[in-house]
Amino acid sequence: MSTGMVILAIFIGIVVLVFLVIIAKFFRIWLEAYTANAGVTMFDLIGMTLRKINMRVIVRAKIMGVQAGIPSETKALEAHYLAGGNVLNVVSALIAADRAGIDLDYRRATGIDLAGRDVLDAVRTSVKPKVIDCPDPTKGKDTVDAVAMDGIQVKAKARVTVRMNIDQLVGGATEETIIARVGEGIVTTIGSSLSFKKVLENPDSISQTVLTKGLDAGTAFEILSIDIADVDVGENIGARLQAEQAAADLRVAQAKAEERRAMAVAREQEMSATVRENRAKVVLAEAEVPKAIAQAFREGNLGLMDYYSLRNIQADTQMRSSIAGEGGEPRPEAPERERG
Repeated sequence: MSTGMVILAIFIGIVVLVFLVIIAKFFRIWLEAYTANAGVTMFDLIGMTLRKINMRVIVRAKIMGVQAGIPSETKALEAHYLAGGNVLNVVSALIAADRAGIDLDYRRATGIDLAGRDVLDAVRTSVKPKVIDCPDPTKGKDTVDAVAMDGIQVKAKARVTVRMNIDQLVGGATEETIIARVGEGIVTTIGSSLSFKKVLENPDSISQTVLTKGLDAGTAFEILSIDIADVDVGENIGARLQAEQAAADLRVAQAKAEERRAMAVAREQEMSATVRENRAKVVLAEAEVPKAIAQAFREGNLGLMDYYSLRNIQADTQMRSSIAGEGGEPRPEAPERERG
């Protein structure tokens, strides 16, 4: 056998071996697609492998679509997979929407999926409405608290039944917005009630008032009903606020009284200082009297008898002062019978 024949035989053997490896790797998946009439060729499977696409996911999605009568192109499924989408979830959503009579095409479903929303859960919520607790107990608060016009606190708990609005799913607000709007409506309704008794007598008025406000505008949901699950009476907020206001007024009054007392004490100290100052001036003035008398003697303006008369007057004055007491106040007069 010539060298050329040997090389040709080796080449053919390599080709056959590669073909057998390819057949061994892709035959089972291709056979599944072929028996389900999914329209996936062996070259499609090889191309998926080269593009690093999970061919089992694509083939399974194709089989699901064919079995359910949902047309789908292999290239479109591959593009959605490469974009990071959940191919199986999209196909399942399309099948569920078709069975439920919901208008949902492949383009919209893939757009919802790539937007980060669970398109299958959206279809299920459209078919089977969902109940949302308001407030959300996972946030650490069990009731919506509001105060009626009479000052009594009312605690309410609501349950909101919603249905997914697929047309507004992309760009629509989520459950948190529904909970916030319903909570705001409950607070507004209770706050506008004249008495907490009106709320307890007819709690359905809360749900009716809130439901008429169109709280589902701009959201991904359609509110079907708002039901008040529980209503309780809280504390007397009005009385507590009045008590706190009275305590604050008392502190203000005490502060003002303390300010006036401090001013009076300061004024008293000022007057005491003024009295002491005037007494000092009197003492200084009295010290000038002997000098003036001596000057009058030298100048001949005061005689000896005048001097003695002056001393008698001073002695008489001192005696009267001693009789009246040290404080300068006169003693009470004795009764008439004691005088006799």
